[in-house]
Amino acid sequence: MKKGAAIVGVVAIVLIVAIVIVLKMDFNRMGKENAYYQIGAPASIEETKLDSGEIMKRYLYTGPAYKEDGEMIEVEFSAAKELRQGAYLKLYLKKGDAVTSYDEVQLTDIPEKVKF
Repeated sequence: MKKGAAIVGVVAIVLIVAIVIVLKMDFNRMGKENAYYQIGAPASIEETKLDSGEIMKRYLYTGPAYKEDGEMIEVEFSAAKELRQGAYLKLYLKKGDAVTSYDEVQLTDIPEKVKF
């Protein structure tokens, strides 16, 4: 009886830990290729009016980005807020040029082959 309760307890703990790990994983960044992009002015701003009357804005950015090997690619992505012009982004890509996520980085964090 005690062995059975101990096994059930261990299995429950393992399941809880596994659930917490899966919830904390960022699948938009995991296993993706990276490219670097210097932020300019947004190419356009999309406004959407919600049923509540609130207006949501999406800022669209396009332009050249550079993969870690120095290869230049054209990217297009959007952000929920206007990004700081002149800052650098590390882009996470799938299928070559589809941006799934981004992080702001410092110029010192960018590989030498990619320096702007």
